[in-house]
Amino acid sequence: MNIETSINEKFDLDSEKLRDECGILGVYLTKPETDDEAAMLSYYGLYSLQHRGQESAGIAVSDGENVSHYKNMGILADVFTSEKLKSLKGRIAVGQVLYAKAKDRIIENAQPFVNHTKLGTIAVSFNGSLVNYDQLKEFLEETGSTFGSTSHTEVIVKLMAKNYKKGMDRALADTIQLIKGGYALTIMTEKSLVGARDPNGIRPLCLGKLENGWALASESCAFDAIGAELVRDIKPGEIVIINDDGVLSFEFGEHTTKASCVFEYVYFARPDSVIDEISVQEARIKMGEVLAKESGVDADVVIGVPDSGLGAALGYSKASGIPYAMGIVKNKYIGRTFIAPTQKERERLVFVKLNAMKSDLDGKRVVVIDDSIVRGTTSRRLIQILRRAGAKEVHFRISSPPVKFPCHFGIDTPSKADLISSQHDVEEVRKEIGADTLAFISLEGMFEALKEICPSTYGYCKGCFTGEYPVSVPCNLHCKKN
Repeated sequence: MNIETSINEKFDLDSEKLRDECGILGVYLTKPETDDEAAMLSYYGLYSLQHRGQESAGIAVSDGENVSHYKNMGILADVFTSEKLKSLKGRIAVGQVLYAKAKDRIIENAQPFVNHTKLGTIAVSFNGSLVNYDQLKEFLEETGSTFGSTSHTEVIVKLMAKNYKKGMDRALADTIQLIKGGYALTIMTEKSLVGARDPNGIRPLCLGKLENGWALASESCAFDAIGAELVRDIKPGEIVIINDDGVLSFEFGEHTTKASCVFEYVYFARPDSVIDEISVQEARIKMGEVLAKESGVDADVVIGVPDSGLGAALGYSKASGIPYAMGIVKNKYIGRTFIAPTQKERERLVFVKLNAMKSDLDGKRVVVIDDSIVRGTTSRRLIQILRRAGAKEVHFRISSPPVKFPCHFGIDTPSKADLISSQHDVEEVRKEIGADTLAFISLEGMFEALKEICPSTYGYCKGCFTGEYPVSVPCNLHCKKN
């Protein structure tokens, strides 16, 4: 399999990785020290979530009566100036950093989505995907709604606006009952901050305590940046409403099995985050230990592919007794996308992004730990880099099982036909990427690693590995991604 990019189009350096579709955050201050404190805290918190989305960024604030917002295309540093942040005055805020597929990278999809109604204004930031988006959009269009974006968030905003005369709580409850999929939400009204997580807990959301208020975020690392303390994760099927009375909690939907996205631990989340009471770094180390026990090999050195392969490499080294070394250096100043007009230049981009340390590899049998193999093209080029640096043998080890099926719950995955493990067995993939040996962690081994760390929060989606999804997926979505 050799998936290539057409001439003159942008080459995505992370096209080999599954991509989360955004990071969301909310802030509620009881006694702000300055008019722009909520906006500034949101900005710093979103900076810690920048890895979850780089296409657009936005913040909306409320002073208790009026809502103002700003959003634009690009990363936070490009979107916001100090003057722009100072203009966002209020004590409540919601914000988002967005990842979007190429066709959806338009300003109309930037968030938060703000909707003004006769009874008030709502601002919504959303992480995830609705499997019944097409049906809900069709229903809304038939009842007079028009759409200016391709974002699933707009459906949620319009559903809430349609029911807003019932009051915020009722409008939210009615909307939540209608939407199906994997999601986390932060919603702001003039006087309250709301967080919600889907009934299966597929997408993450957590609650933090500030000295003078509360915060919500996709990952706990955002709390560290703004001086908040992690209180707990929002439970699957839970709505929290934060106002001057404190934090109110409600459950919604039918009680169902927890099925959180395991790729938060494998790849998406920062290693310094804690999700569902599990340290992401601890999870990666434990997965590496299991991987070593399941697929050990005689070797001289263990290295990890930066950044998400590093924790698993440490675990593999610990369990196997094989020394750990840096091995690979990542160019942190390279953008995620490049204009690469020729095939030869596109081939060079991986060599620009990653380089090998010859002193760690020359003449050695090398175990390389990566988080996943999606298409296989980057893995093949990486192995070329290692052999060029003198590696005598290259043994590829993957800290997740083979990805064989697309995700329908907020992760940008290729079609099934483009997933190399969907079309080829492990030995065929090994030959394609040019490794001496190749092994993936077993599904059972990965889940047991997480269960050993925290049995009380066990329960994970395995859809991308087995095709068994926790939420029924309409046939039209299967057809789109097959």
